[in-house]
Amino acid sequence: MGEATVRTLEGRTAAPPPTEERADRPSPEGAVQRKPRLWTPRSPRRPRLWFEVLLIAVSYWTYSLVRNAVPEQRAAALRNADWIWSVENTLHIAVENTVNHAVNSVTWLIVGMNYYYATLHFVLTIGVLVWLYRWHPGRYAAARLALFATTGVALLGYYLFPLAPPRLMNGVDFVDTVLVHHTWGSMASGNLANVSNQYAAMPSMHIGWSTWCGVTIALLARPVWVRVLGALYPVATLVVIVATANHFWLDAVGGLLCLSFGFGLSFVWFRGFPHRLARHVAAAGAGPSGEAGAAAPSRGRG
Repeated sequence: MGEATVRTLEGRTAAPPPTEERADRPSPEGAVQRKPRLWTPRSPRRPRLWFEVLLIAVSYWTYSLVRNAVPEQRAAALRNADWIWSVENTLHIAVENTVNHAVNSVTWLIVGMNYYYATLHFVLTIGVLVWLYRWHPGRYAAARLALFATTGVALLGYYLFPLAPPRLMNGVDFVDTVLVHHTWGSMASGNLANVSNQYAAMPSMHIGWSTWCGVTIALLARPVWVRVLGALYPVATLVVIVATANHFWLDAVGGLLCLSFGFGLSFVWFRGFPHRLARHVAAAGAGPSGEAGAAAPSRGRG
């Protein structure tokens, strides 16, 4: 009897751990199932040249088509221009007319600004995209999304708030510098006015795009002088759009609001601002989570 008891106790001692000790390992039936995420932030992938060229070409064509398809509501656009001018006078910032006449008195300067307005807006933006594609492929997609979202939301402004540029206002003697100096400097002046919406001044994409370029260059370029020029580029563009009487100050504010939306969307989509992402896209399976193409955040300049 005593031996049987001992054997029983010994058997209990050698038995598997009691269920209490295994309580921290729930059975499949009792396991808590995690709900799948409805949306997972994207990781940058290596851009493909043919796709990017096609995307940019189609996107700009679509943007131009939609912008120019906005009904030219001349009466509403002129009323809105009068309202903007009134607001700026109330805020004591309505100096566009003074700047326009002062710069127009210096022929070489205003002619240069006309060509600046017509060309640099496109040339430098494309140049920055190419630079990002070549030297910062891990940041390219996030920066491109910010630019495209900025441009896309601007189309809403053209629909919802038609606005005549200062040079088309009634009762205020703004100088249309392109017509006066016979230069090619505005898609909404001269013969080109027939193929461009003259009443899509709010928001200013000259400011939206130039600030995107300036921020990107200032945060990612290595030479200090290049970063300084990048920071000054949107400032120079602001002076140009006002001096040529193509925009009000408040049009520039509208462009900055659109850009803020663009960078905000890019931040949500890629879990960080473009300059905070890795310069290069990691190799497949090399990311911190093991996902193909994942890129670890990088806080340094490329």
